[in-house]
Amino acid sequence: MAAARMSYHYREFKSPFRRKIMPFKSYWTFAFLIFTSRRCFADDDHEMEEFLKREYSLSKPYQGVGSLGSSHWELMGDAMVTTDQVRLTPDRQSRQGAVWSRLPCHLTDWEMQVHFKIHGQGKKNLNGDGLAIWYTKERAQKGPVFGNIDNFTGLGVFVDTYPNEEKHLEAQKKRYTPRTQRIFPFVLAMVGNGSIGYDHERDGRPSELGGCNAMVRNLKQDTFLFIRYVRRRLTVMIDIDGQHEWRDCLDIPGVRLPQGYYFGATAITGDLSDNHDIISLKLYQLTVLRSQKEEEEEEEEEITIPSVDNIELLRMGQVEEGMSGIAIFFAVLISMLGCIFLIVIGLVVYGHWNENRRKRFY
Repeated sequence: MAAARMSYHYREFKSPFRRKIMPFKSYWTFAFLIFTSRRCFADDDHEMEEFLKREYSLSKPYQGVGSLGSSHWELMGDAMVTTDQVRLTPDRQSRQGAVWSRLPCHLTDWEMQVHFKIHGQGKKNLNGDGLAIWYTKERAQKGPVFGNIDNFTGLGVFVDTYPNEEKHLEAQKKRYTPRTQRIFPFVLAMVGNGSIGYDHERDGRPSELGGCNAMVRNLKQDTFLFIRYVRRRLTVMIDIDGQHEWRDCLDIPGVRLPQGYYFGATAITGDLSDNHDIISLKLYQLTVLRSQKEEEEEEEEEITIPSVDNIELLRMGQVEEGMSGIAIFFAVLISMLGCIFLIVIGLVVYGHWNENRRKRFY
């Protein structure tokens, strides 16, 4: 049975959490958001209500979790239930575990609040590998992507704790530039259509929608992850500082996710390890007012395959973010020289044309 909560403005988040704004990382990302969010600007003008959906939520005392017929949640692999958390993996090597909802979710607009904890004996960058929150067509299948299958269909939000690409470059005696180096742990999101693979060696960079660093390991305070999907807009935020303040991680319009997929949480360890714990997964149904035109458009355009509008612009933003300062300088310089060259050619052609025109009068 759904528990009703108070309504609030779309851009104001519920007490006790406040929202902290983070600047965009690149102008390309800003251009992408401007281009794709023309229909989304009206979101701020809509009031909405939220209702806790207990059948899709996981919280203490975890009664019946993992048992057949008495719970909406299924345990897999090395996952185990304790009085304080669902431990996806212990701090041991080569483990993977998961908890998956048995019920497909048919909500149009929703938000998931994840209370989690990652901790262990390993020192910085000597721990791994991370956990993931899923909304996918497939469920309860083991695989290499934080314990789930590759080439998945749907949404994955990853808390990646180990810098695979950085370690690979170090082995080749190479280094990141200051613009491309990331601080781990790192939170990122990806939308898959069943044919897009997760590049583990590059920490998912080629297919990510965006992300942010999040120092979540071995913290005394609670750590939270916020995932909202409203009006085809995906928003991810974190609260890891113990200030009850949401911090922006990514905000992408034009994300198209079908209904009827499954929520889940998975984690994996390899040569390095950590405890990956889920304290709670709370799903809220969001009711957002829509115009009649918007409702008709959504009814006519049924989403069957996950996708992201104008993904090419977003990829351009990632390429620009990955360029060094020197590369950007030369790119701008070459562009300016190209423009000057075209102007000169244009002036020469115009001069010849003007001279030939004057000769026709004599």
